[in-house]
Order: sequence, then C-alpha cells, then structure tokens
Amino acid sequence: MRRQILFFLILIFTSQTMYSQYSVKSRVESYRKVKLNADLSWLSKKEKEIIPLFIEASKLADDIFWMQNFGDKNALLSKLTDEYEKEFVRINYGPWDILNDENPFLSGYGDKPLCANFYPKEMTKEDFAKISDPNKSNPYSIIVKENGGYKVVPYSVAYKKEIDGIAGLLRKASGLAEDPGLKKYLSMRADALQTDNYQPSDFAWMDMKSSNIDFVVGPIENYTDKLFGYRTSFEAYVLIKDPEWSSKLERFTSLLPGLQKGLPVDEKYKQESPGSESDLNAYDAIYYAGDCNAGSKTIAINLPNDEEVQITKGSRRLQLKNIMKAKFDNIMQPIADLIITPEQRKYVKFNAFFENTMFHEVAHGLGIKNTITGTGTVRDALKEQYSALEEGKADILGLYLVTKLYEMGELKEGEVMDNYVTFLAGIFRSCRFGAASAHGKANMVRFYYFQDKGAFTRNADGTYSVNFDKMKDAVISSSQQIIKIQGDGDYNAAKSVIEKDGFIKDELKKDLDRINNAGIPVDIVFEQGMDYLKF
Repeated sequence: MRRQILFFLILIFTSQTMYSQYSVKSRVESYRKVKLNADLSWLSKKEKEIIPLFIEASKLADDIFWMQNFGDKNALLSKLTDEYEKEFVRINYGPWDILNDENPFLSGYGDKPLCANFYPKEMTKEDFAKISDPNKSNPYSIIVKENGGYKVVPYSVAYKKEIDGIAGLLRKASGLAEDPGLKKYLSMRADALQTDNYQPSDFAWMDMKSSNIDFVVGPIENYTDKLFGYRTSFEAYVLIKDPEWSSKLERFTSLLPGLQKGLPVDEKYKQESPGSESDLNAYDAIYYAGDCNAGSKTIAINLPNDEEVQITKGSRRLQLKNIMKAKFDNIMQPIADLIITPEQRKYVKFNAFFENTMFHEVAHGLGIKNTITGTGTVRDALKEQYSALEEGKADILGLYLVTKLYEMGELKEGEVMDNYVTFLAGIFRSCRFGAASAHGKANMVRFYYFQDKGAFTRNADGTYSVNFDKMKDAVISSSQQIIKIQGDGDYNAAKSVIEKDGFIKDELKKDLDRINNAGIPVDIVFEQGMDYLKF
C-alpha cells in the first residue's frame, strides 16, 4: 500500500513538473522573435559612435528595472537549469507571467506583490499613511524599512552605481553629439539622473527636434507600482529617426488646439490647451531595455508624462514604425483573418493600425490633466486606477480624432471603416496582455462598452462585424464618460468602471482561446544589440 501511495505521489509530482516545463516552453514559444536591426550607414561618424554608448547605458537601466520589479536577477537565474524557464524569466523580468495576469510560473513564488520592489513587502497602506516624510509619494524614490520605521530613499541613492554609470555614458555621448538639442538634452539628462530632478531635462528633450538619433532613458512609467501608482520604472529606447515618414506627420501638430476645443464634452472639461510645441515623428527602434521591454513591447511613445511640461510645451509622440510593422504582420493580420468576418477583412490595414496607434498617443495630450474640482492632477486623484483609465481614454479619443480628421479631409488615404475594423481586431490583440496590464485592462473595458452599445456583432460562426454608425456613436459617448471621470477626479467612478469590465469574461475568453490555439504569437521578443546593426 505504501509503495502504491509513493508511486502515486511520484506520478503526480512528475506530471506537475512535466506540465510546468511544457507550459513554460509553450509560453516562451508564444512570443515571436524579431531581430532589431537598421541601416545606420547614412548617419554621421559621430552619431555612429554614440549608438554603442546608448546601448551600454540601456543595459544599466535594464539592471535597475530588474531591481525595481523583482530584486536580484542573478540570484534568480542561478537557481534555474531549464533553458526555457531562464528565457521566460528574462522576458518577464521575474517569475511572474506579465501577459497572464502576472501569475507565477515558477514554484516557490506566490502572487506578485502589488508593491513590486518599491516598498517593503509587509508595508500596508495604513503604514504608508503614517509616514511623515513629505517626499513619500515622490515618483523618483523607494521606501525602505529602517529602525522599525520607514524611510524614503531617492533613486539616485538607491541605484547610485548604475545611475552614475548611465550619467557618465550620457556625458560622453553629449561630448560627441553634433546636434545642439541632443547635446544639451544628454547633458541635462545626466544631471537629472543624479539629482532626481527630471523636469529641466524633459523641457530640453521637448526642444530636441532635429536630431537623427534619440535616446529615451530614465524612470518614466508608473505601471509597475500597483499599490499606489506613484513610483516610476526605469526603461530605455535607442531610436533612429525615419525622415520620410516623419515629414508626413508634421502637419497634424498644428491641428491639436482645434481638436482639443472640438472635443464632444462640456466646455469646463476642455479649458486646457495642449502645448504648442508638440511634435509627431516616426522612428525605428534598435534597442529596448527595462520596463518597455517587459512582456508586451511598446509600439509608440508619448512623453514627457510631466503635466506641467505637457501644458507648457506639449509632448513628443514617437511612432516606432518597425515595431508596429512587426506586430501587424505577425499578430494583427493573423488575428483579423481568424476573428473578423470575411467581408470586412479588407479593412484591416497597416496604415490604419499606424494611425490608430499614433492618435492614441496624440490623445494622451488632449482632454484634461488637472481636475476641475480642485483636487490636483487627474493622475493623483485617480491613484492606481489612473493608468488603465488613461489608456482607455487614449484608445477611444484617438479613434474619435481619426474620425474627425477624415471628416475634415486631413486624412485622405483609406476610409474611417479601415480604422474601426482594425481597431476591433486590435482589441483582441491587446486583451491578450491580461488584466495585469493597463493596456489590456483598458481594452477589456472597451470591448464590453462596445458590446453594450451594439458597435459590433458577434456572428454565428464566431467572427465579428463592425456596425459603423453604432461604433461612431459609442466612440463619442465613451470619450464623454472617461473625460468626465478624469475631470471630476472621481476615483470611485473610475474604480467602478474598471472593476465592472476590466477582466476577461467567458465569451471573450473563448475567442481568445481560439486565437491562442491557432498558434498566433501573443507578442514579440527581440534579438538586439550591436551585432544586428548595419554600420
């Protein structure tokens, strides 16, 4: 009897181990490998010399994000012998599957702490409220336990070795830079990293309009801090400008003030004017590191996040064209061929995907940044609900802008239906990011809102059709709902919207399972570095 029990236990353990290995293997293989390369032969000699410095600085930013998201990378990887487990840990920057609601995929690890590694694991919200330091919500600091209490530690101190390394590389690159704007920005960004004062360098980056190369680096987005949404995560992008595509986008920046005034909301929610120095440009990305490289890969950038900079100067919207094309070819088109009714598949186009993404980023700069109720910024008022609602605003308001620009005759290639059907296919792509992702959660909310409004029909064969007029109406009413919540700083309303629909329900799950079972990649993972560049 004991032998039978022992055999049974061994069988269970073995099958669980095999399942774990198989599931991790399948998850690794659900990412399509893409080589990040570009022809840099047209750059100047000094620009070519700067690129390796940017990549080395990116690796240090990557190390910081590891510490913020998990902790000791080498200690974790050294425990593992299975190559698939190691690879999946690298994709997720830890033992939690980002695109599967951050569920643990390694034994010995429970749910990912909401605090990530920004706060002590045992610290409660009540503990945080008792901290007397006025800098306790500073986005460029962590909280550590000290002498039985809690202490605020600036990033420049907490990650001094890595930050000093990045700053040194930026100053060296600044010395090589020929473009005055790039030279100034790199020098000021180095100072920002070592002083935790990023606003001056953000203003300098806004003024940097003519450089052929760009480097976004530092603590930027707050998605990883799910306890409060205060702390920012380190990331880096190395970018090469696409002059031809950028020239196509220039004219749209002059339209932003008029688009803001024309938003379909009460006047009190659109009194802010977007900065007049915003710009739109297209780039090819040649290196990702840190937060932007974890799980799903960012396809566009809208920065700075600083509301004062946005109101004063605007923001820069960088469209990462090569990354968009990789996702469209490998993910979007296959999803559309499976999930969109055959009669409407002709509307799924890369140009529409590019436009939807671009105006998503533009929409981040429109609407309202400061509440009309005197409760401070929208970001502060909505706390941890801010990111998902803001991504939802950008999605829906971006589609509204596309519709208006077609009506104004400013968009001439294609038709609005291209954008609507491509957007619907894109919802299925983004919902696969899971509820742990602000973008994924926003798309789940969008799906159910559109469903309630009849914006699409799910056909008997499991495919979807866009109902044009109802989609257009739903875009307007959803824009109104979100901007009002933001302007009112209504935390409870934001929470209610997210909690009601910010998760995958049964029918949507079945459709996502169909996509997964068809072997369509969930996202892309990069092969990147100096070896892939053409000098």
